[in-house]
Amino acid sequence: MSSTVQVLHMDILGCEIARCGWHPAKTTRIQKADAPPSDADIRAWCAACGADDQADDLIATARAVDSMYLEWRRLHKDGMRKVQQSWNALHEQTRLCRVYVSNVVPGFFQTPAFATALMEQITRFQGTPNDVTEAVAARIARSRFLYEGGHRYVVLLEESVLRYRTADPEAMRGQMRHLLAVMPLASVSIGIIPFTAQRTVWPLETFYLHDDTTAVVETLTAEIKVKQPRELADYARAFAVLAEMAVHGDAARNLIQAAIDAPGVKLRNFPQSR
Repeated sequence: MSSTVQVLHMDILGCEIARCGWHPAKTTRIQKADAPPSDADIRAWCAACGADDQADDLIATARAVDSMYLEWRRLHKDGMRKVQQSWNALHEQTRLCRVYVSNVVPGFFQTPAFATALMEQITRFQGTPNDVTEAVAARIARSRFLYEGGHRYVVLLEESVLRYRTADPEAMRGQMRHLLAVMPLASVSIGIIPFTAQRTVWPLETFYLHDDTTAVVETLTAEIKVKQPRELADYARAFAVLAEMAVHGDAARNLIQAAIDAPGVKLRNFPQSR
């Protein structure tokens, strides 16, 4: 950056600070991250920059910055039970949960045998304390929300999820039969995206949309919580497009039944699945 541009940049910055009415010491503290900006500070800065439309996203980012990206090893440093219980609390608060999964069946649909096989794989891979028995119990407890009033689950699964051999064949068959058993519930909508679907959205990472307030995205190494309105809108739009690619009702049941009759032939290791 040339000296002329640097001077111009500093002049513009100084004008914006002046319009905010901040003391220079306050500006320095925020710039050095010694003190976080308040919501009012962020709105004042956006107004000074002529970017009022960016304020909500920036505020959401500032609030969530410490909890947006959490490594699984950090979350599971004492085992998996506490994390499972915290997710149960989130689901209890959620009225509508929209879920797209590309790896394994969602936790609230899992059978004990399937959840045990999955969590044992995760624990071995991460090298974290083994409290699988307690963690499975906490995860299975989440299924009660399927039967309580006030909760609705709209779930889209890639057909590959039915075929990945995450557990032994008998546990896989039991898991598929359980999917068929929960499909008629009034609180549940299940769509399957077939292998043969014309892709208008590429396969994505698994994500959970909790009402219109939070998206939880799962990667191999971390959980990412998204709260920015702009990003939430993108996930909601992606979910809507994925839903158009899915089959429901008898067509979905037929795909699940086919997986029961011919258990998965592919291996899929270490998915997280909430």
